[in-house]
Amino acid sequence: MRLKTLWLLPAWLLLTGLPVHAQTADGKTVFQDHCAACHEKPASAEIPTLATLSRYAPNAIIMALTDGVMRLQGAGLSAAQRTAVAEFLTRRKVAMQAVEFKTGMCAHKAIMHTATPAPHWSGWGNGPENRRFQSAAGTLSAADVPALRLKWVFAIPNATQARSQPAVAGGMLFIGSQTGYVYALDAASGCAYWSFKAGAGVRTAISIGAYVTPYKSGTAIYFADAQAVAYALDAETGQQLWSRKLDQHPAARATGAPTLYHGVLYVPLSGVSEESTAAMPNYACCTFRGSVSALDARTGTVLWKSYLVDPPKPRGRNASGTQLYGPAGVSVWSAPTIDAKRGLLYVATGNAFADPPPSTSDAIVALSLATGKIQWVNQLFPGDVWIMGCDVQSSGGNPHAGENPNCPHRVGPDYDFSASPILATTPAGRDILIATQKSGVGYGLDPDARGK
Repeated sequence: MRLKTLWLLPAWLLLTGLPVHAQTADGKTVFQDHCAACHEKPASAEIPTLATLSRYAPNAIIMALTDGVMRLQGAGLSAAQRTAVAEFLTRRKVAMQAVEFKTGMCAHKAIMHTATPAPHWSGWGNGPENRRFQSAAGTLSAADVPALRLKWVFAIPNATQARSQPAVAGGMLFIGSQTGYVYALDAASGCAYWSFKAGAGVRTAISIGAYVTPYKSGTAIYFADAQAVAYALDAETGQQLWSRKLDQHPAARATGAPTLYHGVLYVPLSGVSEESTAAMPNYACCTFRGSVSALDARTGTVLWKSYLVDPPKPRGRNASGTQLYGPAGVSVWSAPTIDAKRGLLYVATGNAFADPPPSTSDAIVALSLATGKIQWVNQLFPGDVWIMGCDVQSSGGNPHAGENPNCPHRVGPDYDFSASPILATTPAGRDILIATQKSGVGYGLDPDARGK
C-alpha cells in the first residue's frame, strides 16, 4: 500500500468496545449517492473496500472528508451528512468534539527561556540544510538508553493520529494535530500553556524564531494547515500574529513543513486531495499545481510565489465526456532546503497528476532565494504521471489500468521525492545534496554543477 494514502484513514486506529448503532437510512443514501461508485468495487488497491472502511474510527472518516484526502468529495456534504455516512460505514457513533481545551493546564505562565542554552529542535530538519542533526545531544549517550523511563504523557484531545513533529525551545514544546489545534506545553512537566485552533488540521513540523514588529517583539512559532494557510503565533501566549492563505485551489494543502531562514518563511504546498478525487469519472482531471511561497516572517506578506508546473490547459475529454486538463500535480511534500552559499532554495517534487508529463515532476528543483525563479531542474525519474484508480502493477502493466477514464496515457509508479533534500559537506569540504526517493533509490547531487 502506498505511503501517501496510508495515513488518511489509518486502520490501526480502531476504537474497539464501542456500542454498535443501527444503520441510518440517511447514511446509506449518502454513501450510495457520493461514495459507492469508488468503494463498492474499487478500481485499485489504494481505494478502501467497504470491509476495510468498516474497521476505521468514525472520526477518522469525518476528518478525511473535511481536511483529508476525501475533502473534495466531502465539500458538497453537510456536517450531518458526513456524520451519517461515517456512522453508517463503521456502525459506531462519531465522538463529540471538544469545544475548548481546558484540562491539564499549567498553573504558571509560559516564559520562553531564550537566554539559557538548552537543547532545541526547530522545523523539520533542525536547521536550514535539513540535516536533522542534534548538536546539543551530548548529555544522552547510548549507554543511557536502557535506563530511560516515561516522564509524562500528553494525550491530544479527539485526535486519531499525530503527524506534526514537535518543536522544542526555551523549555517549551509545540505540536500540531489533525483537529487543527496547536498546543504549547511545558517540556519538563507536559502541562499545557495554551492551545490555538487553526482553520484545518496541522501535520507540518513547527519552526521557532524571533520576531519584531512596531508594537512588540518576542519569539514566534510558524506552521501551515490543510487549507494552505500559513500562521505565525506568539510562542508564549498563543496569540495570532498573522495568517496567510497561499492558494485558492480546493486541493491545496501544506504537508511539508515551512522552512524559516533569515526572516523569511518558505512554505511548500501539495495536492493529495486531487490525486484521489481524480478517481471519479466525472472529475475534470487535473488542475492543481505544486508551489513554494516566500513570506515575510514579520507580517506574512508574500514576497514571491513559484509554481513547479505550467498552467493546465484543456486536453480533450475522457470516455465519460468530462473535460480533461493538464499538466498538473508536482506536489512539494517536504520542507525546502536552504543553500545560503549559493543563494538557492532546493525542493523535492512529487509525481504529475495529468498528461502531458512535465519536466519538473520527481525532480530536485533549485530556486533563487531572492526571487523564486527556477535556476535548474534535475528530473531523476521522468514520465511519472499517477492518480488513484490506475493500478498499473496489478493489471500486468496495462497503461490504461482500472476503470478510471481519467488515467494518463501511461501510468507511472508514483515515485515521489517525498523527503527533504539534505545539504551536507564531506570531510574533504565538498558540498553534496542528498535526495531519497520512494523507489528506494538515493542520489548524491553536485550543487556546483546544476544538480548533476
